[in-house]
Amino acid sequence: MPAHFFQKLASGVPGVLFTYWLSADGQSHRYPFVSNQVQTLFGVAPAALNANADAIFSMIHPEDTGAIIESIRQSAATLEPWRYRARLRLADGQYQWFEAHSVPERQTDGSTLWYGQFHNIQPYKVLEQSLRESEAEFSFQAGFQRLIARLSTEFINLGFGNIDQCLDELLRTIGEFFDVDRAYLYEFSDDYQRMTNTHEWCRAGVPALKDSQKDVTIEHFHWWQDQIEAMVSDNRVVFIEDVDRLPPEAASERALLQAQGVSSMFSVPIRVRGRVIGFFGVDSLRRRSWRRDQADLLIIVSGLLSGALERHRLEEELLNQSIRDPLTGLHNRRYLMPRLEELLGRSNRRGEKFALAMFDVDHFKEINDSIGHLGGDYILQRIAAILTSQTRTMDVIARFGGEEFLVVFNALEQTDVPQLVMRILQSVRDEQFVFERRPVPVTLSAGVAGIDEFTATPATPEALIGLADHRLYLAKESGRNCLVDASGTVRI
Repeated sequence: MPAHFFQKLASGVPGVLFTYWLSADGQSHRYPFVSNQVQTLFGVAPAALNANADAIFSMIHPEDTGAIIESIRQSAATLEPWRYRARLRLADGQYQWFEAHSVPERQTDGSTLWYGQFHNIQPYKVLEQSLRESEAEFSFQAGFQRLIARLSTEFINLGFGNIDQCLDELLRTIGEFFDVDRAYLYEFSDDYQRMTNTHEWCRAGVPALKDSQKDVTIEHFHWWQDQIEAMVSDNRVVFIEDVDRLPPEAASERALLQAQGVSSMFSVPIRVRGRVIGFFGVDSLRRRSWRRDQADLLIIVSGLLSGALERHRLEEELLNQSIRDPLTGLHNRRYLMPRLEELLGRSNRRGEKFALAMFDVDHFKEINDSIGHLGGDYILQRIAAILTSQTRTMDVIARFGGEEFLVVFNALEQTDVPQLVMRILQSVRDEQFVFERRPVPVTLSAGVAGIDEFTATPATPEALIGLADHRLYLAKESGRNCLVDASGTVRI
C-alpha cells in the first residue's frame, strides 16, 4: 500500500505513529515510517528520519536521554513492549512531556523493529504537578496548623518557671519545620538602644550567636534602628531576602550579617501589653526561596510567643506580689519556708552547710511613737537596704514580720556567720537615720542558729527558726545591740 496512504491514515490519529528500527549491533537506527506530525511538532522532515533517527534523539531532554536509550536496549533484549515518558524539545524551543507506546519485533537479520505511537501528555503532567503541589500545600498547611495547635496547648498548660524550656522547644520546632539554620528571640532595652539574644536554636553544625549577643548596643546601626522603629510603630516584619544586596546605608549591618554567615532572614516583632519588647527571627545561611506567605506564618508564631510571654510576665508579677513584702521589697515567709525546706534537703543529701540569723529592730515601738508610722516604715526600708548590701546574692533575706528580719547564709561554716552578723549590726549602728530632719538612733539585735547544731534531733524549718528566735530573745534580755549564738552573747 503506498506510503501516502499511511500518512493520510496517520493524520487522523492523535500523536505520532512510527516504526522504529535498531540494528542488531545497536550502532544505527532510523524510522522506516513516521507520520507527518513530527514536522509540525519538531520541525523535522519525516524523510530525514527515514534515513537516521538522530534528529529526534537530539531533541530529548538531556536529563531523560540516558534512561530512554537504556529502556530501548532492555526492550530489544527482552522483546517486552516499550513504554516511556520523556521531555522533547518542540520546534519553538520549549520542552514538553510525551509518552510513547510500542511493541518490538525481531527481524531475521537480528535487528529489532518497534511499531507504536507517541503523543503529547503535557496537559496531564501540568495537572499532575498542580495536584501534587495542591496536595503538598494542603499537607504543609495542615502540618503548620497541627504544629501551632500543639505549641498553643503546651503554652496553655505551661507550669510557672518552665517558660525557658518551652521557648527553646518552640524555636527548635519552628526552625526544623521551616528548614532554617537559626531561630531566636531578642529582647530590646526600654529605650530600644540595646538588644539581647535571650533564646536561640541552631541547626547541627551552625555556630551559635547567643553568648556574643548580650546587651548589644545598636547606636551605630542606623539602618537597623529604622527597622526597629518600623517594628514598633507599624508592627512591620523585617525581611532581608539577600544580605549581599542590602542598601549602601546598611553597610555595617551587611558586614555583621555576612560575618555571621547569614544569607537571608526574617524578623517579626513581639508585643506584650501593646508594647514591642523584642523580636522573633529566623536565619538562613544559604540562598533559598521563601514562601510568599512566610511573613504571615511567622506572624502567627510571633502572636503565640507574645501571648505566652505576656502570660508569663503576669504570672511573675502575681508571684512576686505573693512572695515579696510590699514595703521593703524583700521576700516574705511564703517564699522563705520552701527555700528552707530545699536547703535542708540539700544538706541531708550533700552535707551542705547553712545558718540563719533573725534580726529585730531595738525599741521599734518607741521609734514609731516618736516619729510616726511613716517614719517607722522609712527605718524598715533602710534596714532592708543595708541587709541587701551586706549579704551575697546567694543568701536569702526575708522580712519575717513586723520589725523582724531573717537572713539565711548559704555555703558558709557556722563559725563564719557571727562575723557577718556583727558587720550588719555595726552597719546599722553607724548608719545616719534621719526622718523629717530628725536623727533617729537605730540598733539591731540578732539570734543565730546553724544546721550543724542539729545532731540529736531532726532539723526542720520551724526548729531552726525557733532556735534563732529564742536566741534573739536572749539578745534582747542581754541589753540589745548584740547577737547570741551557740557560744553565747557577742557584742560589738
